[in-house]
Amino acid sequence: MTILKSMTRRALMGIAGAAMMTSMMPAASFAQDVTIPIIVKDTTSFYWQIVLAGARAAGKDLGVSVPELGAQSESDINGQISILENAVAGKPAAVVISPTEFKALGKPIDEAAKSVPIIGIDSSADSKAFTSFLTTDNVQGGRIAADGLAAAIKEATGKEEGEIAIITSLPGVGSLDQRREGFMDQIKTKYPGLTVVADKYADGQATTGLNMMTDLITANPNLVGVFASNLIMAQGVGQAIAENKLGDKIKVIGFDSDEKTVGFLKEGVLAGLVVQDPYRMGYDGVKTALAVSKGEKVETFVDTGANLVTKANMADPKIDALLNPKVN
Repeated sequence: MTILKSMTRRALMGIAGAAMMTSMMPAASFAQDVTIPIIVKDTTSFYWQIVLAGARAAGKDLGVSVPELGAQSESDINGQISILENAVAGKPAAVVISPTEFKALGKPIDEAAKSVPIIGIDSSADSKAFTSFLTTDNVQGGRIAADGLAAAIKEATGKEEGEIAIITSLPGVGSLDQRREGFMDQIKTKYPGLTVVADKYADGQATTGLNMMTDLITANPNLVGVFASNLIMAQGVGQAIAENKLGDKIKVIGFDSDEKTVGFLKEGVLAGLVVQDPYRMGYDGVKTALAVSKGEKVETFVDTGANLVTKANMADPKIDALLNPKVN
């Protein structure tokens, strides 16, 4: 009887110890089993590679599996919808996504959110199903671009006057529409001497941006400024300015950065770049998704910020960190 009691006591102590160890390690064991896919617009773009690098780092830090998904062009809307549907079918803990097109991704995100929490980053969609949304205030980003363009034109000509243009990469993209809105509103209300003579939409290709800018140079000999509202358009527009040696005459503000556009900035081809924090979007997107999957309360909207980068401030430590993010 004594031996039996002793064995029973040891067994109970073992069960209690195991239960205590389990209660002490829920976060670690939970994280190891968590999969949180991130879906970007274009896996080949440097901007989105920075987003993926941030997400990858978060996965490593948090012990979460983060499949890196996305189409190979921001115009491949159907491709992104299929990727989202396949990701949800895998029953992940949550999904982080940057929708390619506002209207088209609305219903797919509504449907996906019936199965898993959806965390939005960068660009929105026609859906109220996002659990949380992390993005630049793109309207404010457009205003920053307008201020930067006006300042560059004034520095070159002595006045905030003249003909300007805006080139948008694709129609119907939430973030791009908001940048255009902020830019146009700021020009209208704050800079009456600046006249928008061209408001162009491209097809998401840098070559198209190059051709559009070349045509604008020919058709508008009095052009003094351009806002190229995303990285791809800044590449194309910058190339046209460089080829025609018009950096002193036509001031260009781009949006986002890579090696090519930073080079253009150093050379004076571009007057400025509005730079977001894509690394933070990727990192905090995954971090937020993990918190949501664990039932924690999160902010419904997070502004990840934007800064105007010029040749004068690009060496500042804060700006340098944005221009040279760790992508490996």
